[in-house]
Amino acid sequence: QVQLVESGGGLVQAGGSLILSCAASGRTSDLNAVAIGWHRRQVPGTPREPVAIISRSGVTNYADSVKGRFTISRDNDKNTIYLQMNNLKPEDTGVYYCNTVVGGQPIWGQGPQVTVSS
Repeated sequence: QVQLVESGGGLVQAGGSLILSCAASGRTSDLNAVAIGWHRRQVPGTPREPVAIISRSGVTNYADSVKGRFTISRDNDKNTIYLQMNNLKPEDTGVYYCNTVVGGQPIWGQGPQVTVSS
């Protein structure tokens, strides 16, 4: 089974930058053919929304709200993905979750908090 552990959340002023990391462990060979990405929950109790996703080959896709500001990348040798977040806005505040689907089963990280102050 694959486990995902995120790091890098915190508090930043509007206009600032943060980078989130997500390290996979366990049966990382299961990640060889799957995409992996980030979701976020901006309001407690509401559904998580997709932010960015990257395929095994490096093809990326972003939510419109973060295009041009966020960059997702993947280091397959280290089984780690990153989310570089620039020009952060207060509306980017939320809990960010690394996630993938292996064998039809969704796998989620624990979700670091990102808080952007105005």
